[in-house]
Amino acid sequence: MLRRLFENFGWKLLSVGVALLLWFALVRDPRLVTSISAPVQFRNIPPDLEMSSPPPAAVHLEVEGSAAQLRPDHLAVAAVVLDLQSVYQPGERTFTIDAASVALPAGVRLVRAVPAQIRLRFERRLSREVPVQVRFAGPPQRGYRVAHQEVRPGVVRVVGPESHVRRVEYAETDPVDLSAVVGEEEFHVQAFVPDPQVRFASPASVTVRVVVEKTPSEAGP
Repeated sequence: MLRRLFENFGWKLLSVGVALLLWFALVRDPRLVTSISAPVQFRNIPPDLEMSSPPPAAVHLEVEGSAAQLRPDHLAVAAVVLDLQSVYQPGERTFTIDAASVALPAGVRLVRAVPAQIRLRFERRLSREVPVQVRFAGPPQRGYRVAHQEVRPGVVRVVGPESHVRRVEYAETDPVDLSAVVGEEEFHVQAFVPDPQVRFASPASVTVRVVVEKTPSEAGP
């Protein structure tokens, strides 16, 4: 009986030691679940297409790992990465957020994502020139009027999804204050397009030249 008990005693002792180490590891460092907000990133963006539906800025992720693995600084690298390589024409595409599309630190597992899918709309990229319209903060001081106004450049080029760009009629300057202007003055301001999906092809700084004179009734004989 004793001979059978001590048979392969070394291997039995090693097995008990390994079992104890695994048990201590599980008890000391159990698996936990936490929630994080991960940014959405894209790769292989089609060169001639634009996203016309804004994607969510972040996705809610439930992830599992040890207490050490779920530290905020350790999870700071987490991100949802959508590969757009298969997108080659306009239309809607749905992307499922699974373990393959989520970048997580080693040892951390994705439990679920909210939302579980993201649907994006793609359009052809369009570029065209639109006129610049001067916006005044208010009229000149009493007894004066705007005799002449000029903006340089008179047109700016905008870029974006085709349907959005076609709806842009003009770009508008920041408000120009005429309350203290008498005679001629120049203002250096920015142009603005209200559609967030449309951008300027180059810096949108413009120069506005304004000539303010007395109204005829106030000018005298």
